[in-house]
Amino acid sequence: MNQQLSVTKRDGRRENINLDKIHRVITWAAEGLDNVSVSQVEIKSHIQFYEGITTTDIHETIIKSAADLISEETPNYQYLAARLAIFHLRKKAYGQYEPPALYDHVSKLVDMGKYDKHLLEDYSVAEFQQMNDFIVHDRDLNFSYAAVKQLEGKYFVQNRVTKEIYESAQFLYILVAACLFAKYPKATRLDYIKRFYDAVSTFKISLPTPIMSGVRTPTRQFSSCVLIECDDSLDSINATASAVVRYVSQRAGIGINAGRIRALGSEIRGGEAFHTGCIPFYKYFQTAVKCCSQGGVRGGAATVFYPMWHGEVQSLMVLKNNRGVEENRVRHMDYGVQINKTMYTRLIKGENISLFSPSDVPGLYDAFFADQDEFERLYTKYEADPSIKKQTVKAVDLFSLLMQERASTGRIYIQNVDHCNTHSPFDPAVAPIRQSNLCLEIALPTKPLNYVEDDQGEIALCTLSAFNLGAIDNLDELKELSELVVRALDALLDYQDYPLPAAYASTMNRRTLGVGVINFAYYLAKHGVRYSDGSANALTHQAFEAIQYYLLKASMELAKENGACPSFNETRYAQGILPIDTYKKDLDQVCNEPLRYDWETLREEIKTHGLRNSTLTALMPSETSSQISNATNGIEPPRGFVSVKASKDGILKQVVPEYEKLKDQYELLWNIPSNDGYLHLVGIMQKFVDQAISANTNYDPSVQSGGKVPMKLLLKDLLTAYKMGVKTLYYHNTRDGASDGQDETATAQQDDCAGGACKI
Repeated sequence: MNQQLSVTKRDGRRENINLDKIHRVITWAAEGLDNVSVSQVEIKSHIQFYEGITTTDIHETIIKSAADLISEETPNYQYLAARLAIFHLRKKAYGQYEPPALYDHVSKLVDMGKYDKHLLEDYSVAEFQQMNDFIVHDRDLNFSYAAVKQLEGKYFVQNRVTKEIYESAQFLYILVAACLFAKYPKATRLDYIKRFYDAVSTFKISLPTPIMSGVRTPTRQFSSCVLIECDDSLDSINATASAVVRYVSQRAGIGINAGRIRALGSEIRGGEAFHTGCIPFYKYFQTAVKCCSQGGVRGGAATVFYPMWHGEVQSLMVLKNNRGVEENRVRHMDYGVQINKTMYTRLIKGENISLFSPSDVPGLYDAFFADQDEFERLYTKYEADPSIKKQTVKAVDLFSLLMQERASTGRIYIQNVDHCNTHSPFDPAVAPIRQSNLCLEIALPTKPLNYVEDDQGEIALCTLSAFNLGAIDNLDELKELSELVVRALDALLDYQDYPLPAAYASTMNRRTLGVGVINFAYYLAKHGVRYSDGSANALTHQAFEAIQYYLLKASMELAKENGACPSFNETRYAQGILPIDTYKKDLDQVCNEPLRYDWETLREEIKTHGLRNSTLTALMPSETSSQISNATNGIEPPRGFVSVKASKDGILKQVVPEYEKLKDQYELLWNIPSNDGYLHLVGIMQKFVDQAISANTNYDPSVQSGGKVPMKLLLKDLLTAYKMGVKTLYYHNTRDGASDGQDETATAQQDDCAGGACKI
């Protein structure tokens, strides 16, 4: 190589190439890492030097060469590549590796309009200096490469057009804490900021995308999930579409309950016209969802919910598949089919299901959620009434169509609406659950909008976070972590803006939170137990009991200070009823673990003081945010020891935590023989989780007779989930022959065993 060639530095200056500088940076990045080679990175990089090559190009080439070396045999290259990337990003942000003082940094970015000016208004220079002392910038060196790329791509404040980066991770963490605790008394807020900063920067608490990317900026909408219910009127349909646009543009995932819309051919205005049915309005909602790209952070997406007994259900179930023509398909949304015990009973008994337009059967739609006995009474009454328009289908045919479409698209979801209401924090007589959200873990009351600014409607928002089970050594740690996360998220509810009155009123009245978990697979591996054989049942029961107990206790303590949420009277908690009282008792057949916490004292404290938050738990997928903590996502088993994740920044390789030590303890997804053990674990979690769980079903056709997944198995798993009290089912994943590490989210293979060919 010609030593006399010059490089172009970031500030535009030229200087001679210094190969020793490159070597020193790689050596620094490799410090303390086993089984990595500096020379291997240098050889792999194959830098083609030329006159005027930029230092940025050199650095990015070295980063990529280190990332390409990540493998099961050499997992520590994910940290070497990450450190090189951190070095590179800090140089881009600050012009040097060492970050500036916090106050100087914040002042500069407030002037640029990148940070919210309230930071300088709420905190003194002396407080900024104290917060600066809290920061441990070396924690940046604990990120994996996948984490750094996600931070760079989604979370750092930046100019997405020019690709300029303005901050590094520890500033992100400390400023999120500063924003959330800004209104706390000055005597205590710095203590909360330090403790919260330490918890998130050491990965004990994981924050979702809207909080990581938005808190500290002038944008103030951070709820991950938005639930919007539509009534059976043009005014409500238009208001729903407008609300969707408002919230998609604010980075939220959308759940739309469209189950009230009357079926095709129903009378309008006393028979003056007949109804065009649901599909044109679903297309309208799809257009609303896709009209905004969410600022480059993530694309707009929605799940639409409807009941299994809806008159158009056979047409609605096929909306996502690749057959048919554009006129009768709406493929760019996902769908949630709502089922209850009546439907399952008809299936098990080999009976029929009657389909109605909700507009023709007064009271049936509301009873479907609020009162299962009343639903059963009305349903059989309307079936026997010859004056009511209906269609009758074999239950096994309808369920087979549902499972065929779920298998072929991967994204027809299930909501067991009776479990959502019988095992709910809310009293279904006054606050029924009529839908879930994009990822099937939120279960909150909604009311339809009649116009956009309608403050009598109810748009449900849920603000999320997660505990990193893999970073917790003792369940007692959850006590402090629960206090921190409840206080932080509850403060966020007052900190953020609300584009619509129906969302503001609902949030202020119910103050709903959803705290989940990440790294569950690592947690099981670390304790030497497995998904498939029941060995994890007791451990899971203990962990989720502790989570719900400490979160409830934290919310009760906060209610002592700030008062219970205004709609506390609409919860079962106000009646002294806890999740441990309402879970499906069939679960005891697979796990009879005793309760280990003092629930009776807590029950009385909640009745006395109330809760600040109507809900506290929801288990979300955490697909992206878990990567920041180098954790396995949510509750899912990994597909491979090295996951290959596709992102808009390219292919990212992530190695499971402590792979070299625990590789024999991890149970990989496609090595799990059936869904039974996993569904039992989800049921155990659901016993304590007050909202719902993003739970998947997984199938490997290659181990099935004839290479096809039998319909009988799909229906058996659906019934197992129901029996265990599972509220919702998210993706149907089918192994498609990709390598185990490839993340083939919700790919599916169509099953040809439909149309009633398989009985239970």
